Amino acid sequence: EVQLQASGGGLVQAGGSLRLSCAVSGLTFGNSAIAWFRQAPGKEREGIACIVSDNDDTVYSDSVKGRFTIASDNAKNTVYLQMNSLKPEDTAVYYCNTKWKLRDYWGQGTLVTVSS
Repeated sequence: EVQLQASGGGLVQAGGSLRLSCAVSGLTFGNSAIAWFRQAPGKEREGIACIVSDNDDTVYSDSVKGRFTIASDNAKNTVYLQMNSLKPEDTAVYYCNTKWKLRDYWGQGTLVTVSS
């Protein structure tokens, strides 16, 4: 069974940094793509970053490009999201996601709160 475990959220001041982790199990990590999404209160869930594990290709949304970095550690089956220069508008629940054998799998979400 595919499982994703997100962690690392918390409270941080504007301008600060956090690193989220997503531990993945139940699939061939090197053949997967892992994405981070976020959902702010009252807003739709948005995709913000994605990495393809076999070649480290990455894609970012305009809202986080230049501030967030996604990276994978294939030895640990873990994907990280380094978030720098955080803004209050980054406040959201962050989810990791993968699509495996035509099914979507989601981590449980981790809350990031950025105070002004």
